[in-house]
Amino acid sequence: MILGIEKVDHVGIRVSDKALSIEFYEGLGFETLVDIGFEQGHPIIMQHPSGVVLNLLGPSNTSKKQNILMDVDEKYPGITHVSFKVASMDEAKRFLQERRISLSGEFTFKGMHAVFIRDPDRNVIELDAYEGDEPATRTGDASDFEGYKEHP
Repeated sequence: MILGIEKVDHVGIRVSDKALSIEFYEGLGFETLVDIGFEQGHPIIMQHPSGVVLNLLGPSNTSKKQNILMDVDEKYPGITHVSFKVASMDEAKRFLQERRISLSGEFTFKGMHAVFIRDPDRNVIELDAYEGDEPATRTGDASDFEGYKEHP
């Protein structure tokens, strides 16, 4: 028997600056649906036309000295990033460039092209585009994953 998961319902991201974070995610196409008490630690619920839902939580109450980012030397346990599939990497890169959102990493692996960006709190967002059927990038034996070493 397995747990009957149907999809990812939402992603919760703790943020330090409400206005800056809303502006960033609205810039990616998310719409603010409701703020049910950010200052009391309740979420700002945002939804993208694709159906992806974010809960921006806050406010953070500690320094940014520790993190769980995937591309820094110190490795703390926790979720390192969220990944969104995009229809076209070229269009995604143009979109990011037009909005002056810089890439923090990039790699290609087994027909998948990935780029990484940061939100205002340096949370990592991965954007993936596939050349063919997915998830060919997730199958194979260990020798198939040699190119994956480019991954941050």
